[in-house]
Amino acid sequence: MSIVILGLGNPGKEYEKTRHNAGRSAAELFARQEKFGDFVFNKKANALVSARTVGSAKLEVVLPETMMNASGKAVSAFIKTPKAAKNLLVIHDDLDLPLGTLKMVFARGSGGHKGVESIMRAIKTQNFARLRIGISAAGRRNQARKVSGEEKVLKHVIGKWKPGEEAALKKVLKKAAEAAVLFAREGFEAATQFANTR
Repeated sequence: MSIVILGLGNPGKEYEKTRHNAGRSAAELFARQEKFGDFVFNKKANALVSARTVGSAKLEVVLPETMMNASGKAVSAFIKTPKAAKNLLVIHDDLDLPLGTLKMVFARGSGGHKGVESIMRAIKTQNFARLRIGISAAGRRNQARKVSGEEKVLKHVIGKWKPGEEAALKKVLKKAAEAAVLFAREGFEAATQFANTR
């Protein structure tokens, strides 16, 4: 059995520490904490990959080296069937959640996230797990403060984290990495219970 943990983001120095790369940052942290080896470029997938065996399962952490909107290409190199998609965890940023919030979902629509849409098109199913990391400011009742207008949304998602957000980010990335560990070891239910509990 092969389990794939995919961290969504944009490659390259200029996108490091941007909100859109929250998923990639969480996947990298997971690989570091779980003592994976170095990431190696996989030409066929156009992605950086680090793999190790845990029990009888092969675990692969994948960071697409394509722009976010073309992430599906990397995933289709690892996920060949709808059955295999059930062992896929996609970690990504989410504008509909405030910073500090995680939400684990399965078989849901993309919510307008272009990277997720690209994956659904490439593997022809939405039956996979997703770990959504909030990147918006908190509004009333701890709901995400809406960012509207295409230009403002783009500026927000590819903007760098502010110094005042660093502590909350560090905490949520750590929790996301722990949720990924649970997904790999115990499955979706255990990971969901942990991720979705405040």
